[in-house]
Amino acid sequence: MTRSATQPRRQEHPHLLVDMVNRIGDRTMSMLRFAGGFGVLCYQIAVEAFRPPYYFRLVIEQLFAIGTQSFLLVAITALATGSVMALQFGFGLQRFGGTLYVPKIVALTILREMGPVFTSLLVAGRIGSGIASEVGSMKVTQQVDAIRALGTSPIKRIVIPRLYASLIALPILTLFADYIGLFGAMMICQKELGINGQYFFQKVVETLRMYDLLTGMAKTIVFAFFISVTACWKGLNTEGGTQGIGDSTTWVVVTSSIFIMISDFFLTKFFIMTVFPKF
Repeated sequence: MTRSATQPRRQEHPHLLVDMVNRIGDRTMSMLRFAGGFGVLCYQIAVEAFRPPYYFRLVIEQLFAIGTQSFLLVAITALATGSVMALQFGFGLQRFGGTLYVPKIVALTILREMGPVFTSLLVAGRIGSGIASEVGSMKVTQQVDAIRALGTSPIKRIVIPRLYASLIALPILTLFADYIGLFGAMMICQKELGINGQYFFQKVVETLRMYDLLTGMAKTIVFAFFISVTACWKGLNTEGGTQGIGDSTTWVVVTSSIFIMISDFFLTKFFIMTVFPKF
């Protein structure tokens, strides 16, 4: 009885170890598969992006879906972000007598970081998942195979219009979010911190330089590339019917957000070393 009772317990540990090794192997293989597929898709885009025919109508349709329909969401988020930042910096610096520095700090933070990153994360959540589900549905229902059968490249008809639309729409949305965020910060400074609107505007103009705006918008171009290409790759490789489409949308949002945060660090480091003044 003692041996038979203890025998299953002794066999549990090898099974747990095997399961852990299998999971690590599956994760590693999926990451390698994604890296290889992402690189191949980027090469295909580079080869076919400048070859006719050009589907301008599809680009305009995607611009409307990505840009116009995201304005309200971006405006609300930017207004709330600018207001909260003004509150936090204002009451935090008030203890040290630094309330008058709030316009400078808020302006630099919004244009360099918060505007581009928050807007890109919103687009990754809304547009990245939408692209993945749309392209995944086309893949599951064999519409992608039908496009190939008709002699048309799925890269040109599906991927490239969404990539172009993302590269155009995201910097514009970021510019819009920057101004809305500064407006929200100015309103809070007037109502809560006793800072005059004219003084706020004057300090913002004195502090900001063109490279503050351009570096933030340059980040969004990189973010837009990662969001659109990642979503299209996952959509084109979706399997498993409707459940596979749901898994693809979740995966795209998580992966795109990770790409945005990691690339933001390296881009910020690059701009500090090359663009921003050293004093």
